[in-house]
Amino acid sequence: MANLAEFDVVVVGGGPAGATAATDLARAGRTVLLLDRPGRIKPCGGAIPPKAIEEFDIPESQLVAHIHSARMVAPSDRHVNMPIDGGFVGMVDRGPFDEWLRERAAAAGAERRNGTYTQITRDHDGAAVVHYRPADATDRSTDVAVRARTVIGADGAKSSVAKHCIPGAKELPHVAAYHEIVRSPTPDSTATETGRFDPTRCDVYYQGKLSPDFYAWVFPHGDSTSIGVGTEIKGFSLHDAVKQLRKETGLDQCETLRREGAPIPLHPLAKWDNERDVVLAGDAAGVVAPASGEGIYYALLGGRLAADAVEEMLITGKSKALANARKRFMKDHGRVFMVLGVMQKFWYKNDKRRERFVSLCADPDIQELTWQAYMYKRLVKAKPMAHIRIFLKDMGHLLGIVSPWQKASTKNATSS
Repeated sequence: MANLAEFDVVVVGGGPAGATAATDLARAGRTVLLLDRPGRIKPCGGAIPPKAIEEFDIPESQLVAHIHSARMVAPSDRHVNMPIDGGFVGMVDRGPFDEWLRERAAAAGAERRNGTYTQITRDHDGAAVVHYRPADATDRSTDVAVRARTVIGADGAKSSVAKHCIPGAKELPHVAAYHEIVRSPTPDSTATETGRFDPTRCDVYYQGKLSPDFYAWVFPHGDSTSIGVGTEIKGFSLHDAVKQLRKETGLDQCETLRREGAPIPLHPLAKWDNERDVVLAGDAAGVVAPASGEGIYYALLGGRLAADAVEEMLITGKSKALANARKRFMKDHGRVFMVLGVMQKFWYKNDKRRERFVSLCADPDIQELTWQAYMYKRLVKAKPMAHIRIFLKDMGHLLGIVSPWQKASTKNATSS
């Protein structure tokens, strides 16, 4: 294929992972093409912890809300308030936030193009040729091709790049997620049995009627609010669950701004590269935390690690460097993902266990360690006694020795 434009890196997908990878590589002086399919907004709660804000230079202007507490709602409608002492979780609106990330990549020197990836072929010398359909194209006759020394697949949970290039990618399990973005109400306008809307609080519903194996949520985004649900169970109506949640919270009276749905991967893929010139990042690699569904921080991080691996390969000429993206990620976060996966499988299994799980969240030790782990991606190793107390409490609940809500903190645990 003669006279094709050539790039050091073609990044497929312009979400947090792809845009971050493109930014880092462009800043390193590489020629980068950032290829993104326009008009797609991923359904997402929009929460980003302080570590993400600091580590990836997210400005205050991108935060649409500051969250100062979370409320966990049990099947019985009893709930636990989990305040964030002295800190906050930032909230973003994925539409403008992702676009800001892409614009940052362009400002760093990446070339942006709108289009849909179709395939990767090989040129006469074995180089990758990335084919895509421009956003305004109507048929395959207008497909465009570019040469790439390396390719980063950051095109979501059902990544076409992964399916075409990475062994085992087709079998990646996922949760189906759906949410409705509504215009945020005033706090006094939604008084229900479970309380009032609070623009500084995220509500998480662990109720089988809303999600048989995951959770439902109400996450404020300033002027708008995300109301959503996720499940791996086929045939479960996500739309009906959101409709029910809106009715029970009084949010059915709010104007609906948009509706979105997408798959969320459940496990990191066993392999992220093709041992040649392609590596995955973000949802395409499966880096969404089990149990919590947190994905933005891990997507940003996955994009950076993919960029580091590609840069190493471009410098050394050794394709084995691509495997370092997954190795570094799993070294730092693999154990946490494993623990969260086990926790989800056990505690989310039925409403009896969900009730116990929410009651555990009233414990001050659990709250402190949970917020430390979420906000800063670290455990409080300096408090071994807290870990011992949590272990004993967990065992009490697992064995049925402790009843749900037994000795629950009256400050944080309430009933409807």
